[in-house]
Amino acid sequence: MTPHLGPGLYLHLPFCSSICPYCDFYVLTGDPVRHGSFVDSLITEISLCEGGTWPVVGDESPVEPFDTLYLGGGTPSILADEELDRILTALRRALPIADNAFLSLEANPEDVSAENLAAWRELGVGFLSLGVQSFQQENLDFLGRRHTPGQSVRSCELALGAGFDTVSVDLIYGLPQQNRESWQRDLEQALDLGPQHLSCYQLTIHEGTPFGFRRQRGELAELPDDAQAELFVFTHRYLAEQGLSGYEVSNFAAGPEHRSRHNQKYWDHTPYLGLGPSAHSFAGRQRWWNRRKIKPWQARLEAGESPVETSEDLSPAELALERLMLALRTTDGLDLESFVRDYDIDLLSTNRETIDRLQTEGLIELDAGRLAPTTDGLAIADTLARSFEIPG
Repeated sequence: MTPHLGPGLYLHLPFCSSICPYCDFYVLTGDPVRHGSFVDSLITEISLCEGGTWPVVGDESPVEPFDTLYLGGGTPSILADEELDRILTALRRALPIADNAFLSLEANPEDVSAENLAAWRELGVGFLSLGVQSFQQENLDFLGRRHTPGQSVRSCELALGAGFDTVSVDLIYGLPQQNRESWQRDLEQALDLGPQHLSCYQLTIHEGTPFGFRRQRGELAELPDDAQAELFVFTHRYLAEQGLSGYEVSNFAAGPEHRSRHNQKYWDHTPYLGLGPSAHSFAGRQRWWNRRKIKPWQARLEAGESPVETSEDLSPAELALERLMLALRTTDGLDLESFVRDYDIDLLSTNRETIDRLQTEGLIELDAGRLAPTTDGLAIADTLARSFEIPG
């Protein structure tokens, strides 16, 4: 498991050139004037944390420097290079950032050019995530994407030649009527290009999205559960054969050094601070999140106030259950000794029958004090975690 030496810092940059019909994140369109206004507000929020004081936890803020920075959204690559530079400069001026902090950036294929890639490398980006989603035009049309398969291929080729530590490609599968052969064509195209990381997300239809409204009207349905499960297991086994091992439900890397250093913090309760509209944060037993929409978020900042909307104080049992659920979404699984140390819960003694049953069913493995899901177990990771009883 990759060690984590410090907390992570996430910035939500909410702008996109268009809003995809499946997207459930807080995103919006906007022109350069709106982009500039947003950057000004984000820098104001950064200044409120000057000296390393986090909202909500205050004096209990983690003291280690941030060792990962993640620019997500939205589409951070839609901002001008100068605006990204302003944001990063403000961060390093106001917050304790480790000298070797690892910077990740999300980009869409249509924003990728040799000039932009060079600028992002100059800014220190080490992990570049490309929102390809599919290399097939009919899938891109269905998903409402603006780029073409040719742009996807070209953006990957340019990125892989630009010197990033890791280039990641995002793909979506489980589209209605999609079969294994169609999905395998996307995987083969990605593998032919040679990225060091893939993120493969199953299509989920969320209420309140255009796809959600179409489902309500009976115009759209998700792929049946058994077909989704078949594609999930195929994805993990096929990519493992090709040298990209799955280390989390949706993520695959050519080696441990190419795993997402920032996202792993979400899976093992390492503290992280989120800035920007709708951004979430976590430290100790506290979780909090900012106002979701940009205007209320900006209004609070203009008034000199924190844009945090609300927070929650997790009980020891809630923390333990969440830790278990997150761990069972990863192939590293859960270290049982550390679980006893952190939560005073011995899963082996309190859930012995459950563990034996899940092992017999081929859903988990217990080895050297570590409880980890099998590929079949990963396919039902959330259900798997709910099989356990957490004393509380």
